[in-house]
Amino acid sequence: MMSFVEIERNDGVMVIRLNRPERMNSLGTEMRNLLADAFTELRDSKDLEVGIFTGTGRAFCAGEDMKESVERGTVGASADAARKPNPYNDGTLDKPVICAINGFAMGGGFMLTERADFRVAVRGVTFESSEAKRWLLGGHSHGFVNNLPHAIATEVAFAFRFKAERLYELGYLNRLVDEDQLMPAAREMADHLLSLPPASRVNTLAMTRAMRGRVPDDIEAYAKLLHNHGAQSDRMESRKAFAEKRKPNWKGWDNPGDRERTPKFKPAGR
Repeated sequence: MMSFVEIERNDGVMVIRLNRPERMNSLGTEMRNLLADAFTELRDSKDLEVGIFTGTGRAFCAGEDMKESVERGTVGASADAARKPNPYNDGTLDKPVICAINGFAMGGGFMLTERADFRVAVRGVTFESSEAKRWLLGGHSHGFVNNLPHAIATEVAFAFRFKAERLYELGYLNRLVDEDQLMPAAREMADHLLSLPPASRVNTLAMTRAMRGRVPDDIEAYAKLLHNHGAQSDRMESRKAFAEKRKPNWKGWDNPGDRERTPKFKPAGR
């Protein structure tokens, strides 16, 4: 029986491959749970020290399985998937991960590339941070944690699409390669990491992650307010429209006056 997540283990490297090409490797409950299992194995293994994360077909990952969300009647990860910890998602995996991006990286798929320590992509691949299309707030954190200029971070937040060539120029990608060189390039990076003294690899990874940008708590609190400002029904409407291949019918506000009642940012300590 085909698994939605394929795993290869070889010479200290664990390859984790999304394998649901007919649904563009979208993140349904089974996929999320299998990924959690795979990254937990990588975390706990005494023999595997580097992860390579990739996909099959036209997409690396198209993000949330919106057809499943519509069928379930709730948005985002299911309760079953949310209960299962994934050390890659929660930042507790203390081993480097190289994301080998073979195709579309959209929404939650974009976020999966973002969590990697290194990124290699095929030329022409399309990226999109899709929150602005699916929630009531765009991807506010992506530009900050990736050290992108404000204008670019704003473009990311508003769900504009980027080609791999542009993200390479902006410093989001480490390598830009032809399709047949994707896995060789990722493996070459893994081999380099494995050639280093073990403590050097572990300590340097800990240091570089500690230095990465983090959105301040007061801004995250503001994001939570904005995330709930507006008609909640538009969240599911975005998914229904996608599943039904039609334009969405936005409500916008439960009360038209809410537009003028947008929460204002109050910095901590003021």
